[in-house]
Amino acid sequence: MSYIPRLKEKYSQEIISGLTEKFGFKSVMRVPKLEKIVISQGIGDAVADKKMIEYAVADLSRIAGQKAVATVSKKDVSNFKLRKGMPIGTKVTLRGDKMYDFLDRFISVSLPRTRDFKGISPKGFDGRGNFNLGVKEHIIFPEIDIDKVNKILGMDITFVTTAQSDEEGKALLDAFGFPFTKK
Repeated sequence: MSYIPRLKEKYSQEIISGLTEKFGFKSVMRVPKLEKIVISQGIGDAVADKKMIEYAVADLSRIAGQKAVATVSKKDVSNFKLRKGMPIGTKVTLRGDKMYDFLDRFISVSLPRTRDFKGISPKGFDGRGNFNLGVKEHIIFPEIDIDKVNKILGMDITFVTTAQSDEEGKALLDAFGFPFTKK
């Protein structure tokens, strides 16, 4: 028997029928689904210290369970002492089982570890059903050993869905168990 992530199973058994009932979709293929999760970090201090990128890539790879890559600048900016091609950030794109595993750990373990956590603001939708979220400290993830952290970094997490509207996207993320704040 092969491994199936908990949230993937929940999507196929509960969420599809719940969203079909709520929005009246004619086809199961029309039901919104989570396509990918993109986690990215901008590291401005990497201009002065080249090791920062290596540490950030290692930490992000540990968090995501998949190898992260360094992103490079696209043009020169003299005010920031930035040259084209210099590494200035990290990113990783999760799909499939690793995406569902990350989402499960993020909702059930990492978010509750956030200091003064009162829920996620539902204002991060982009008009097309995708959701953006900023995390101030990457040490909320249990994979990170706080004693070995050089610098606490923030990150942006983007949840890309096939939803046609913000309402459908929010309903999908609600069904997965996102702790959105009530208005």
